[in-house]
Amino acid sequence: MQYNPTIHFIPPKPPKRERRVGIYCRVSSNSSEQLKSLSAQVSALTRLTAAAPQWLLVDVYMDIASSKTGSSRKEFARMIEDCHSHNLEIIFTKSISRFGRDTVDTLEALNQLKTLGVRVIFEQEDLDTANIDSELMISIIEAIAQAENESRSDNIKWGIKQRAAQGTSKLYNRKCYGYYNDEDGNLAIDEKEAKNVRMIFSLYIQGKSVLGIVKELERLGIKSPTGKATWPKRTIDVILSNEKYMGNVRLLDNGKHSACYLAEDNNPAIISKETFQAVQIEKQHRSNVIKGEEGNQRKSRKYSSKK
Repeated sequence: MQYNPTIHFIPPKPPKRERRVGIYCRVSSNSSEQLKSLSAQVSALTRLTAAAPQWLLVDVYMDIASSKTGSSRKEFARMIEDCHSHNLEIIFTKSISRFGRDTVDTLEALNQLKTLGVRVIFEQEDLDTANIDSELMISIIEAIAQAENESRSDNIKWGIKQRAAQGTSKLYNRKCYGYYNDEDGNLAIDEKEAKNVRMIFSLYIQGKSVLGIVKELERLGIKSPTGKATWPKRTIDVILSNEKYMGNVRLLDNGKHSACYLAEDNNPAIISKETFQAVQIEKQHRSNVIKGEEGNQRKSRKYSSKK
């Protein structure tokens, strides 16, 4: 007996997508560069989710917010609520730094999600909370956070140094007593306060001590830079040492043996360079610290006002 079988094509059954996945992405501002980063995060994580046969993408959560601790993350909160409702089993995110704002914030969220039985996978660090015990996870997060903070600090310091070297730092035009910033942000002389600055330098050269200058200012009823009737001695010391009053600004000066940047004729001068230098020489003369063969030593008697 001859058979004529009918051939049917039976396609393979697609694997059951039984793991409900949520993607979380965050950027710290709505600048065009940050929005491009957000789009790239979503695109990359969506492709990776689709490539996992057992995963079903349920939702994408996107926060565009400040990285400050107190800032609102509505999408993050919505994602946590979905975890409480058992709508999510896995959270897929780019990195630890994108998931949490700081170490404490990250650990609190992970502990909460662990209690709910939700896995968190960090794509960049190749970490999965399902495969790592709590203590190790804490150590890893703290180590990464410390490295990121150090890197961020180095970047900030580098940026400050570059702006100082290029003359673009706003610190060059940071106002102090005797000055104000004009509409262009440049330093301009406040004549009312500048008159007091000139008097302070003049009194010092005439022989007045710092305490004597304080008493004279208070006798004349001149308010301090903070608007108070009393003048701290420290304020007078700072004024007498500030090169800005002769038109110069020195940045990143951390002591005699450190490199720094000096902007000469940066701003209009309140006193002459000669007056400023004369005060510095007088300050050194009055100092109760003298240099000797055995190092710095204090004089047996401090300077007192001549008048």
